[in-house]
Amino acid sequence: MVRRTKEEALETRNRILDAAEAVFHARGVARPSLADIAEAAGVTRGAIYWHFKNKSDVFAAMCDRVNLPVEALCSPERIASQEDPLGSIRDICAFVFRQTVNNPQWRRVFEIIFHKCEMVEDNGAIFVRQRQSHQEGTVKMREHLRLAMERGQLPADLDLPLAVNAFHAAIGGVLAHWLFSPEDFELAREAERLADAFIDTLRLSPALRVGYVPRPMAPLDAEMAALCERQPQQPQQALAPT
Repeated sequence: MVRRTKEEALETRNRILDAAEAVFHARGVARPSLADIAEAAGVTRGAIYWHFKNKSDVFAAMCDRVNLPVEALCSPERIASQEDPLGSIRDICAFVFRQTVNNPQWRRVFEIIFHKCEMVEDNGAIFVRQRQSHQEGTVKMREHLRLAMERGQLPADLDLPLAVNAFHAAIGGVLAHWLFSPEDFELAREAERLADAFIDTLRLSPALRVGYVPRPMAPLDAEMAALCERQPQQPQQALAPT
């Protein structure tokens, strides 16, 4: 009897998360209420509050159904145990790309995160959770790349903070681009190639080395300033007749 009760509770929890996923995907995150999610799930608001504290908690649990498997693959212990940590990072990157294409749940959740999660006042708690998740991912990525540097797979003079941010932005940028306009390129087919390109940038780009001095951009700055000055000014609002 107890086991049955636990199974029913888990089934209800998953039904709520499935409903939240559908509602957020259709209407964005800011507008829908817990009542909207309850109606979509066919449960009462009380049932939602039995499992979750608030909408932010529902949102985090929905994201965790995708994030937790990725975190398990990216655990520092797992990466450290690999003979080829950089290759493991590359494979995980390609896997995430392919899963985004082939797994409908992953695709919906990432579409919500990248394109349907409005960063507005009503979403303040959700923004904080998203920022925390982003920062935790950055810390893990820094540890992974540091390990690859120690193993001699990345340059010893790699500017690690800059490299981490560039690598993180590259992965997120590809996902956001493809989710917004999937007809632009075949992400599943190009997953390994894109991952290799990102790894090669870490390995080979002089711009990511400590002490790199970029060339001056003053001529372009001056040209852009001149172009901006030539832009038409907004017409002043006409005075109301007296």
